[in-house]
Amino acid sequence: MTVGESPARVGGVERVTGRQQYVADINLEDVLHVKLVALDVARARIGRIDASAAMDVPGVRFVMTAADLPDPMPRFGPQLRDRPVLAVGETKYHGEPVAAVAAETLDAAEEAARLVRVEFDELPAVHTVAAALADDAPLVQDPALRPDDPRADSNVLREHRYAWGDLAAGERAADVIVEGSYRFPMVTQFAIEPHAFMAAPNGDGITVWSAIQHPNWLQRVIADLVQLPLSKVRIIAPDPGGGFGGKQHAKYEPLVAFLALRLGRPVRLVLTLEETFQAVRRGAAEIRVRDGFGRDGTLLFRDIDADYLIGAYSDIADRTVAKGSYTSGGPYNSPAVRIVARSVLSHTVPSTAFRGFGNPQQIWATESNMDEAARRLGIDPLELRLRNLARTGDPFIPGDTPADGEWPQALRRAAELIDWGGPVPEGRGRGIAVGLKEGPTTGLSYSTVRLLADGSVVVYAGTSDMGQGARTIFAQIAAHELGAPVEWVTVVMGDTAVVPYDQQTSASRSSVLMGNAVLAACRDVQRKLGAMAARLENTDEAGITVDAGVVALPDGRSLPVRDVLVRGLGRLGGEVIGVGEMRKEAQPDHPLGGTAAFYEFNATAVEVEVDRETGDVTVCRHVTVSDVGKALHPGQVRGQDEGAAIMGLGHTLMEQYIYDDSGRLRNLGAIDYRIPTSMDLPLEMVSDVIENADGPGPYGAKGMSEGALLCVAPAVAAAVRDATGAVIRDLPLTPERVWQALQEEVPA
Repeated sequence: MTVGESPARVGGVERVTGRQQYVADINLEDVLHVKLVALDVARARIGRIDASAAMDVPGVRFVMTAADLPDPMPRFGPQLRDRPVLAVGETKYHGEPVAAVAAETLDAAEEAARLVRVEFDELPAVHTVAAALADDAPLVQDPALRPDDPRADSNVLREHRYAWGDLAAGERAADVIVEGSYRFPMVTQFAIEPHAFMAAPNGDGITVWSAIQHPNWLQRVIADLVQLPLSKVRIIAPDPGGGFGGKQHAKYEPLVAFLALRLGRPVRLVLTLEETFQAVRRGAAEIRVRDGFGRDGTLLFRDIDADYLIGAYSDIADRTVAKGSYTSGGPYNSPAVRIVARSVLSHTVPSTAFRGFGNPQQIWATESNMDEAARRLGIDPLELRLRNLARTGDPFIPGDTPADGEWPQALRRAAELIDWGGPVPEGRGRGIAVGLKEGPTTGLSYSTVRLLADGSVVVYAGTSDMGQGARTIFAQIAAHELGAPVEWVTVVMGDTAVVPYDQQTSASRSSVLMGNAVLAACRDVQRKLGAMAARLENTDEAGITVDAGVVALPDGRSLPVRDVLVRGLGRLGGEVIGVGEMRKEAQPDHPLGGTAAFYEFNATAVEVEVDRETGDVTVCRHVTVSDVGKALHPGQVRGQDEGAAIMGLGHTLMEQYIYDDSGRLRNLGAIDYRIPTSMDLPLEMVSDVIENADGPGPYGAKGMSEGALLCVAPAVAAAVRDATGAVIRDLPLTPERVWQALQEEVPA
């Protein structure tokens, strides 16, 4: 039995020893190195670009500008085709490239990039919600890019509205109404591996290398832009060194593809950390919440308005707004809910998917408001949540998947582990919060499994293993189903010319959707083994079962799979091949295009100590409890939850983009942009899971790894208030912000 155990991680040794080959580690012969040219302004009208001095640098082969690309400029994007390959007409954000230099060496490319002269006129830029929504705000996007859009003459890209119940009746019945406004900052994914892209002509086609999470999606984008059939576009996507959503969709792959085809040579672009900051980030948000309660703590209505600042191009950001706000009523039974969420364009780095996919922003606001309500009502915050939490089967979001877990069980477990209600050490405070995220709403995954003549197994899966441990899970499933040691299973990923189609790697879908496809492929192999055993034993195939590596015959005998396999293949050898598919169809009449395959639910509880002299917050104990259905690999589940929790502490305590008055990003790179280090970890980290095998994945699993990030911020803020009395509604809770709040608490 390997499922439910924690075997050594597939590929783990390679990662920790440095033998793992990432995109930037791949060496191509005759490759040209690419460097981007950008302006040190947020928005500017682009004039003449003079590349003559750059072309004089020895080794420089080409300087590509918008003039060298097809007219009209090719544009791309997963939601709207609004992002140009290079800036055309004007730059839309600080760091947007206006040209790209290709040279024989990186040194030559960097020198030449500095010599490219660009005439430009700086233009007014908007980088806050208020500025973007002002009546006199400059438009971020040309209305011509949004035909038939009634909002094309504004900076509101989309507005999403969800509602049920009678809000007015809820307001009339409420004994207590609690209102609050909350802000969530721009933060970046900060994956260890930099973004890297390569492209090379390949006969009458092209090959693109990318650290992307969705290889098949990228294949379609490139094929469309360079006008080639899918069969002539190959995407090679080695395991990314972290993605967290930032590597979901195309960024500079189209640029290197056009360069490679233009020059007839391989090209290579590896972003610096500073350039990566200017390529991907999470959407900032400003959220207003009104909650109404009865005297007994019953939630009667929830009214939410949210503005997400998504940047210059849509990327996948509007989808994060739609999906993140859809569940902002929370995991509670609320009879009346109104949600209005807007995607607001700005002259800032385009926002992308980020672990939690739009939900942490809303949860920060709604769970903080729940704590305020508990204080106003005089009800313990834990008890208030328990009174309103949906129970298994409750239709807490009308028309969507009912509650699919024992969520109060997770919340009670978190309270137990933090010693909720017990004595609190002097100078400390405790906070608790819950978070919910809707899982994938559609899905399509294929897998091929080959059982080789010696009983070893090869699994082909299009999922990207970006650190979530997908290779290990798939190997465990195949080993369990086909009776092979985990060490005998090889998992092949990351090459559209080799592995079958997978829609995408996101929304914690790997274990459920691709896991089910792998399981189906293994069971296809089992069916063929059953037919093989029937032939060998001259018996009825209907009476044979194959499970967990054992072939059970009608006469009561049990044979190892390998024994049947070797005898059945005979002297010719060969293999048994199984094909599996997992499909979750779209539902066009659903606001998100489909109901949730499952929910990620997490309860987080923290104990903090606050230094009143400096405002510094120390997390003394951090408890995270997730509802996972079934932990296929408990070690990886624990690692994912603890990693997500620490990432949540980042945006809670320190991470934020800082812009100057003209919209330039001022804290590029690891020195000026703080992320948690070993010095910032909780003094004690406790993680636990709830397993009821009630998920749709293999053996009852649900997707996980985002949940532990969802509600960190409101739990920490509640603990800070419990310790000090300070109420803070803007993230991050930096020492300066906490100190200022503490001064406001001091009587004059």
